[in-house]
Amino acid sequence: MRVDKYLWCVRYFKTRSVATQACKKGSVRINDVQVKPARDVFPGDIITVRKNQINLQLEVLDIPPSRVGAKLLNLYRNDITPKEVFDKIEILNYAKKYYRKKGTGRPSKKDRRDLEGFAQSSFEEE
Repeated sequence: MRVDKYLWCVRYFKTRSVATQACKKGSVRINDVQVKPARDVFPGDIITVRKNQINLQLEVLDIPPSRVGAKLLNLYRNDITPKEVFDKIEILNYAKKYYRKKGTGRPSKKDRRDLEGFAQSSFEEE
């Protein structure tokens, strides 16, 4: 099965054309190799998808016959994304929501400098 069709079948993308565009942009890798949309996937392949600033990793367990329901996803793929990735995104989202209210416009130069200083100090602690 083509990689774009597989990602659509296991519900990583809403439409197949969006999955195809992601492959063309280089957001999809199989076994750490950037792939085109027509690349075939086989059971045992590790697919990395960059979506919403997160590198999602999944292992292909089986090839679905067509698009599957959400309850049946675990028959065809195994999500092996590290938990630390989700934790880091959650912290960044919390910092964004805490720092600026939605709809207050663009950050000023001072706001940007303060935000960069905050981000650097939080990553240095790790």
